Amino acid sequence: MKKEKIYQICVVSFMIDQFLKFLITYYLKVESSITLIPHFFKIYYLQNKGAAFSSFQGKKYLLILFSLIIFFALARHIRKNKITKKVEIWSLGLIMGGLVGNLIDRLLYGYVIDYLSFTFFGYSFAVFNMADVFIVSGVILLWFEIIKQEIGEKRKV
Repeated sequence: MKKEKIYQICVVSFMIDQFLKFLITYYLKVESSITLIPHFFKIYYLQNKGAAFSSFQGKKYLLILFSLIIFFALARHIRKNKITKKVEIWSLGLIMGGLVGNLIDRLLYGYVIDYLSFTFFGYSFAVFNMADVFIVSGVILLWFEIIKQEIGEKRKV
């Protein structure tokens, strides 16, 4: 039952990501924007042919392969291990959902649809999407859980 929850979270996060991308592409033209909070947050539609911070530009097939390897490695980990902690369930589901969201973009369009644009103290952060938010949130949750477990193990010694 716990493992099914991981895939449910994956599907829901994927659906949220794809729905928001649909709205962005329906209502905005490429490289156009809508300012929601002046000097802080806007929706800015970009087609990213790379990965994070536009790295690996034009390496679509490498990025697709990398996404598939990570997805199936996580699926194998889920199949072979007992996963019962809520934080692990949520982190794996979010990571996998985000991976699938960006993978589908690359397979269908050859690029990832990015649209969240923030500016902090005059610095414009890289434009990203909800799939990226899900991946990063899942990794951070998993990272904290691993650190917590390591600290617990050291206290036992």
